[in-house]
Amino acid sequence: MRAPLPSSRSEVAVIALNVKFYVIGGLTPRGGITNRVEAYDPVSDKWEQKADLPVALHHTSAASINGHIYVIGGFTAGFAPVGNVFEYDSEADTWITRESMPTTRGAHASALVDGKIYAIGGGTGFGGINIAALEVYDPITDTWDTRSPIPTPRDHLAVGVVDGKVYVIGGRLQHSFGLNLNTNEEYDPQTDVWSSKAPLPTTRSGIAAAVFENRIYVFGGEGRVGTFDENEVYNPGNDSWQQSKPMPTPRHGLGAAVVGGIVYVLGGGISPGSSDSDANEAFRP
Repeated sequence: MRAPLPSSRSEVAVIALNVKFYVIGGLTPRGGITNRVEAYDPVSDKWEQKADLPVALHHTSAASINGHIYVIGGFTAGFAPVGNVFEYDSEADTWITRESMPTTRGAHASALVDGKIYAIGGGTGFGGINIAALEVYDPITDTWDTRSPIPTPRDHLAVGVVDGKVYVIGGRLQHSFGLNLNTNEEYDPQTDVWSSKAPLPTTRSGIAAAVFENRIYVFGGEGRVGTFDENEVYNPGNDSWQQSKPMPTPRHGLGAAVVGGIVYVLGGGISPGSSDSDANEAFRP
C-alpha cells in the first residue's frame, strides 16, 4: 500500500509524466466536481498539489508528451459534455487553452500514437447517446482531424497502445453499467482500419488500462453485481487473455499508469455509481 490520494475521488484522469503520476479532476464525496490536480512521486511516496485545471471536470481523458499533459473533453456539472482541450506545462506548473475537440463528449478514452492524441468513443451524458467519433489532435499544429469511427460506440471504455495500434476495450452503452460490453476492437492508425479482437473475459465498464511489455492490463470496473477487482491481461501478439492478480480494493472510475516497471492504480469508486476512494495501490506485473 502506498501513500493515499490527498483528496478522495473517482472518475479521474491519471497520466504518467517525468516519472510522476498526475491525478486530474473527478467526482468528489457528496457528488461534487473538482479541478484539483495532484502529482505523486513513487520514489519518495509523497504527493504534491499542482495548478488547478482551468475548469472542474470529471470523466475526462489525458495524454502526455514532451513534458506536457493534454486534458481532453469530459463532463462539467450535470454531466454536460465539453470539448475543451487544456495543456499543462510541468516545468512552469501552468495551464493554457488549446483548440477544442470537434465533438463534445465525456467518458471517452485517449491514446497517444506517434505524437498525436486519438480521442475515442464516449457519450453525451445520462439519457444521451453514445458517440462513435475518432478524432485526432496534433499538439504541434493545434489542429484536429477526423478518422474512421469506432465500430461499437460506447462510453466508460479503456485503451492501450501496443506496436503502434490502439486497442479499445470494454465499456458500456448509454452510460448504464447494466449495459456493459466485453468488446475489444483494434485500430490501425496507418491504414485507418478497425478490426475485432478477442473479447474481454469479464464484461465490465468504468475500467482502467495500462501497458507493460506489450501487454494491456485492464483493472476494475462496475456492473450489476457491484465493483470489480479483476486484473485481466491482453496479449495482442496472440490475441489472447489471461487472469492476473486482482486488485486489493475493487473499484471503478479509477486510473492506472506505469513508472519503473510498476503499475499504480489510483482513485475510483468502491461501490457502483456515485462513490469515491483515496486508494493508491501498486502492482508489479
